[in-house]
Amino acid sequence: MVTITLADQSCHRFDGAISGKQLVALLKENGLTKGKDFLAMRMDDDLRDLAHIIERDCIVHLIERSSQEGLDIIRHDCAHVMAQAVQEIFPHTKIAFGPITDTGFYYDFHCAETLSTNDFPQIEKAMARIITQDRPFVRHIWSIEKAYQYFSDRQETFKAEHVLTLPKDQNISVYTQGTWLDLCRGPHAPSTGKIGDAFKLLKVSGAYWRGNAKNAQLQRIYGTCWSTKKDLRTHLHRIEEASKRDHRKIGATLDLFHFQEEALGAIFWHHKGATLYRIIEEHLRKRLRRQNYTEVKTPQLVDQTLWAQSGHWEKFRQEMFTVNDKEKRLLAIKPMNCPCHVEIFKRQNVSYKALPIRMSEFGICHRNEPSGALHGAMRVRAFTQDDAHIFCTQQQIVDETKTFCDLLLSVYQDFGFSDVRVKFSDRPKIRTGSDEIWNQAEQSLKKATAAAGLEWTDNPGEGAFYGPKLEFVLTDAIGRDWQCGTLQVDFFLPERLGATYVGVDNARHHPVMLHRAILGSLERFIGILIEHYSGRFPLWLAPQQVAVCTIVDAVIPFAQTIKAALENAHIRTTLDKRQEKISYKIRDNFAQKIPIQLIVGIREMKENTVVVRRLGAQKQNILALDAAIDTLREEAGAP
Repeated sequence: MVTITLADQSCHRFDGAISGKQLVALLKENGLTKGKDFLAMRMDDDLRDLAHIIERDCIVHLIERSSQEGLDIIRHDCAHVMAQAVQEIFPHTKIAFGPITDTGFYYDFHCAETLSTNDFPQIEKAMARIITQDRPFVRHIWSIEKAYQYFSDRQETFKAEHVLTLPKDQNISVYTQGTWLDLCRGPHAPSTGKIGDAFKLLKVSGAYWRGNAKNAQLQRIYGTCWSTKKDLRTHLHRIEEASKRDHRKIGATLDLFHFQEEALGAIFWHHKGATLYRIIEEHLRKRLRRQNYTEVKTPQLVDQTLWAQSGHWEKFRQEMFTVNDKEKRLLAIKPMNCPCHVEIFKRQNVSYKALPIRMSEFGICHRNEPSGALHGAMRVRAFTQDDAHIFCTQQQIVDETKTFCDLLLSVYQDFGFSDVRVKFSDRPKIRTGSDEIWNQAEQSLKKATAAAGLEWTDNPGEGAFYGPKLEFVLTDAIGRDWQCGTLQVDFFLPERLGATYVGVDNARHHPVMLHRAILGSLERFIGILIEHYSGRFPLWLAPQQVAVCTIVDAVIPFAQTIKAALENAHIRTTLDKRQEKISYKIRDNFAQKIPIQLIVGIREMKENTVVVRRLGAQKQNILALDAAIDTLREEAGAP
């Protein structure tokens, strides 16, 4: 007898073992799955194909094609189909890896031919044929020896090399779709036909085998795949819109920053870009002061011994830039601020009465990201974190989490983001500490998140090596998701580094450490803001808020007086006194996304007025100078 409990808590008993496919068929016969298309199942916590045999009592969650898990499966299926199509068209191509992404999939190939977007129609046509043939995905279990022999015989050198990295005492799974196969954990849908026709290939780029520039160079084809044609059209429109909003293009057009090969992964901030950077930093600093954060500043170069003691050396060594000093000591340029903040905490004789201590830093960090992974301001090697650590007792976790979440959501509102989702990331496979403490940390964070009135989705295994975390994902103007803020509960680092406070019992105790950030990397957040607003920042955020434009040279002294008055009102103002037609000046300043222009000519000078033109508005207004300044002062203030 096998008892299966479904997601709706209904129990179904069977005389013996049953496959997922048989289960679906029986439920359909009984009218329990009307209109639903199932691709796979989750047995307790394990994803399985519908062909898998259920031999024990368990909870089964059937995965619908329209769900996120279902979408991930058809994207995975689509990657396999693309790889087969490429090998059919280019027979001597060798395959590497082909994972899914947030919006689709990619696959890496070693191919004598140079692949290009011109090849996409032919590849897509072959993919459509394979999908229409509705070839079953069938799982096979092979020994390491058999898999190695198979791929070696076919000169699939990358697959053969990968097989040798797997534990030799374990069998591995491969999936066939007709005569084509690949190494794969699965699961897959029952057949290729489940993919449908809502897919498209997008671009080709270079990649290295295993991400190492010393290895063979590969060609990576990216594709996207969706449940419906409508979803595909929406995504393609979003891609087109994102191209128009590309922060690298807008940043150059607005003279905010630039990048160059001599400083890979770092940004050259121009005056207007540095102004925007300062506005954001100062706004956040103001918000933190209201929450009683104390700001600190810690060293860039720190001896390797501290990183080893904290556990970061073991986990992040490959991401650190290191140097040797004259005494041959090994130093690391800090990739994060946490250990340094603990060192400051240790210098204080802290009583429980002083807790919580909220310690913030706009800390400059460096991480040795692969050059191929760098992407404008979105992924850099040198960045500033709006980092902070809250040292508290275990009893204070709930209140501190709620306080932080309220602050984070309020700051996001300030910057124009109201759609925020929360992910709960629990223990990863590689971690420090006992399961008992992890249980305690995870339960504390879940309780605190619920107390903050936030709903979350689970993000299994994605916690930090020292503790569970919340990830805050905001949605921009064209519907893209960006993970920015984090909150991590850490029971381990204070103990590893010997941080203590004096408790009510006069004994020494280790504080709990909450690692938290709101914006994350300021560089990345600015890139997100640029694309969210398409460079048209709200008045309080614009690097240049007002341009005073002269019609004739005779009014330049009057315009200079206006500029001075605006600057005294703390409004960032530029004076455009170029000997150009006023129509040209207006077009050019609006092309620079300056929100407001004040136009002055002879008449305005005589009447002490200004013509007010706003970016994107058809009408213009004439205001008395004092009234215009008062209005702009009120509008330009930060939230």
